[in-house]
Amino acid sequence: MAPPLPPLPTILHADLDAFYASVEQLLDPALRGRPIAVGGGVVLAASYEAKAHGVHGGMSGWRAKQLCPALVFVGGHFSEYQRLADQVMAILGDFTPFVQRISIDEAFLDVAGTVHLFGPPGAIAQQLRSRVRDEVGLPISVGAAATKHLAKIASQVAKPDGVVVVDPRHERAFLDPLPVGLVWGIGPVTQQRLADRGIRTIGQLAASPTDSLEQFLGRALGSKVGALAANRDHRKVQPNGRAGSVGAQSAFGRCEPSPELLRAVLGRLADRVASRLRAKQRAGRTVTVRVRFAGMKAVTRSRTGAQPLATTLTLTETAESLVRQALADHPDELQISLLAISVSKLVDQPVLQMELPVLPDDAVRAGSPSGSARWAVDHSIDAVRRRFGRAAVGYAGVELSPMGSVPDEFRELAEHEL
Repeated sequence: MAPPLPPLPTILHADLDAFYASVEQLLDPALRGRPIAVGGGVVLAASYEAKAHGVHGGMSGWRAKQLCPALVFVGGHFSEYQRLADQVMAILGDFTPFVQRISIDEAFLDVAGTVHLFGPPGAIAQQLRSRVRDEVGLPISVGAAATKHLAKIASQVAKPDGVVVVDPRHERAFLDPLPVGLVWGIGPVTQQRLADRGIRTIGQLAASPTDSLEQFLGRALGSKVGALAANRDHRKVQPNGRAGSVGAQSAFGRCEPSPELLRAVLGRLADRVASRLRAKQRAGRTVTVRVRFAGMKAVTRSRTGAQPLATTLTLTETAESLVRQALADHPDELQISLLAISVSKLVDQPVLQMELPVLPDDAVRAGSPSGSARWAVDHSIDAVRRRFGRAAVGYAGVELSPMGSVPDEFRELAEHEL
């Protein structure tokens, strides 16, 4: 009896190359071939010409200029980013209805049902790459494999502007020599911690016992990266539907979690999340926060209320309470490096139902006097922003905080709804 045939590499990961910088070079041909950075005080994105000098997103502008004196800074054209990215996603949708967009500039595709129309996965990857280049004018890299994680790694190997197809019969030969930093979930800090233990390649990571990975990386992260390195990934491509949650996060250098820092960061995150909820006429009952400590250990805390919320101040206060709870539960952790807020268990809220005056006033309840006042203020802010731009109005604690160095438009484009 013949052995079963290996699965086809029908999962594709398409990722636009240096997207924000590539758009700027598309809009201004004089910038093509030159090292450019989107931003000013902070590098929001860098072109490949700038990356060759060590410039990367999140770097301070002065440091980037030190590394690359010829660097050209340009302002962001945020509406163009969204418009062009949407055009690319429409092209991907021409090849299969199974498209899962995971950020503004990348998506997974499952082409198992369309190979009879467009040819094998590698040919489909080349066709969509050519169409994106010809119709939109942007470079895109595509990886094809039998799993989502492997396809994503393949697209990173394909960069810039290439295609890599991983033969399912030779997955280990492809994976084992690659650096661990390509594994989903491993950032620079985790990569260094693994290197300190002699683990530098995906093959070495796959050969490491799961208990030891969980011991020094934490149970969740250790188990996750160990499984991915061993090529255990059963996730399917899920076509994007209505979001089940809305979230935002902010990473920063190691900081003491002072009340001022918490209020500034959580206020900005809550403003972004709540305004996106209101734009879709939705509200959510469950608020979840994530706190990452300096050593990369992360914890979450959540609270589910009886009524859904979508007001900025109420979300800020709820998130602050949850973060303080997380900090109190970990008194030995003196610094944090990331905060995140998400709202789930969403319901439609096109209008606000006012309460009868029989209960004590409580701003957590949207229909109470205080809650409805917050709802009215937020909708007034939303209306002003729609007409004059997001920077036209906002809460003083957010707008005057030092966390506003990265434009909110850029933050929101970089985020996706889960």
